[in-house]
Amino acid sequence: MAQTIEAQPDRPPASEPARATESADQPAPPVEDPARHWMGMLAGYIRPHRSTFITAAVLLLASSVLGLLQPLAVRTLIDGLTTGTEVGRALVTLTALVAVAAVLLGIGNYLTLRTAEAVVLDGRRGLIRHLLRLSVPSLHSQEPGDLLARVTTDTMLLRQIASQALIDLMTGGLMLLGAVVLMAVVDVVLLGVTVVVIVLLVIIMTVIMPRIRIAALRAQESVGQMGAVLERVFGAFTTVKASGTESAELARVDVAARTAFRQGVSLARWGSVAGTAAGLAIQVAFLVVLGFGGARVAGGSMTVSALVAFLLYVAYLTHPVIQLMGATTYLQAGRAALSRIAEVNALPAEPLDLPLPSQSPPAKLAPGAEPGSGSTPASVTFDRVTFTYPGRAEPALRDFTLTVPASGLTALVGPSGSGKTTVLKLLERFYDPQQGRVLFDGRGLPTWPLNDLRASIGYVEQDAAVLAGTLRENVAYAAPDADEADIRAVLRTTRLDPLLQRLGGDLDAEIQHRGVSLSGGERQRVAIARALLRRPRLLLLDEATSQLDAANEAALRDVIREISGDTTVIMVAHRLSTVINAARIVVMVDGTAQSAGTHAELLEKDPLYAELAAEQALA
Repeated sequence: MAQTIEAQPDRPPASEPARATESADQPAPPVEDPARHWMGMLAGYIRPHRSTFITAAVLLLASSVLGLLQPLAVRTLIDGLTTGTEVGRALVTLTALVAVAAVLLGIGNYLTLRTAEAVVLDGRRGLIRHLLRLSVPSLHSQEPGDLLARVTTDTMLLRQIASQALIDLMTGGLMLLGAVVLMAVVDVVLLGVTVVVIVLLVIIMTVIMPRIRIAALRAQESVGQMGAVLERVFGAFTTVKASGTESAELARVDVAARTAFRQGVSLARWGSVAGTAAGLAIQVAFLVVLGFGGARVAGGSMTVSALVAFLLYVAYLTHPVIQLMGATTYLQAGRAALSRIAEVNALPAEPLDLPLPSQSPPAKLAPGAEPGSGSTPASVTFDRVTFTYPGRAEPALRDFTLTVPASGLTALVGPSGSGKTTVLKLLERFYDPQQGRVLFDGRGLPTWPLNDLRASIGYVEQDAAVLAGTLRENVAYAAPDADEADIRAVLRTTRLDPLLQRLGGDLDAEIQHRGVSLSGGERQRVAIARALLRRPRLLLLDEATSQLDAANEAALRDVIREISGDTTVIMVAHRLSTVINAARIVVMVDGTAQSAGTHAELLEKDPLYAELAAEQALA
């Protein structure tokens, strides 16, 4: 059993869970095949816009009905011309049908496209909202480039479904049904010939449609894979350049691009087969009807006007059949896209209460009265914690016990892989332990709302993140309402005055993507300034001075010592010079707390610490 570091506080009441709640990294419960519910997902996206969608559908259906009446008006017009009767009314009727149908079609198309854009917006907002709520293990299990493809390319298919597929299914189906009914009114015998051709077309489509769906799914997946490969290249661009591996990476990207090309060609091939079959079926029907109808006209059992009207309906079938084929193709592609979106939505997410962009953000991201205003340091306790990263066999922490009192600097030192950074990740609840408890102010972390917990903690990662934007936006990232005086003060505290001077004293000067225009030490200090501006109750520093020179390290060490007077600071360090004056230094080995004490105490009682100090000339 690991050595207990300092006395433990009284255990919480029995009502508090003795074990962490189900962690985000635990396997998600099995979910049903998302493809089975794709129509339900689609209905959910359209439901908020159903009034506009229904209006558009009614207008388009009305336009289709007027189109169906046009061949009858043509028959009346031809009969009038043949018998020599008045045709003015028939001509006006036909003109009105054409004009009104065109107007309704234009308005309906506009409303349809507007609804489709709204559906895409909702789909993207919902997907991005879920992505930002993903747990750290969930995000790490995915390729970033593929996630980007799902947000951009896959959601784009929602537009095609809402603007074309569903409307075309309704209007095309009505036009087809209406045309068949009116064809029966004109001549039942010719209708029977036409129906035989249509049945053959349906059989062909039944065989083709599954292939279109499979090709669409593979095409979407290949686009996501290509995005993942590109993200890999751009994420390590300087390494690629320095290693001279542009040709190898180009070949890798080329393979992904060619795969996407092949899958796209496959989708195009099956789509073309469907369209060709539909067009050929209509042409065959037209020729058969023309032959049979001509014979019936010659035999006197059918008038010329009736044959012309019937042929117009056969020609009219071309549009609804093509609509239905296109709609089916889009629906198959949309089904594949919705399945990929459903896979992301099924990933475990954190219970964060994220505001929508249209809502006003909170006035301060710093802690409020509850859990604290930033002036009250937080206490931290690890009670026999064991944690293993997903996919790994050996635990990163094993039976780890540690008490960190409110205020003061506690340093975590030890060999690489001893679990130091894992301690910080558990405090942020990026992961939850499989055994044991982590307490914050005497309360188990699972009992804290995540927003409140993280609002009380400032976290500076080992690889400090600097975002594209201005210096002000980077420093005030977690406290957007901070005034300029506070920002400049924290820049002075973190010795960033030279950087500000280099930017002309302008807080709104642009910083390049990922902070490539800054030195490593400047990026670290920007991250520290960001954390300090938030005024956290607990400050977590993971190798926060690893890229600083001796002078800046000494200056920042003084800053941390001042901060630790009224803030709890936990700092991971490899360079012992950074934490030599810490009130408490904890030596970690193989995921356990081996010993704790001051620098002088550890030199005497811990051989490993003494060895580390000797290697850094601090013994």
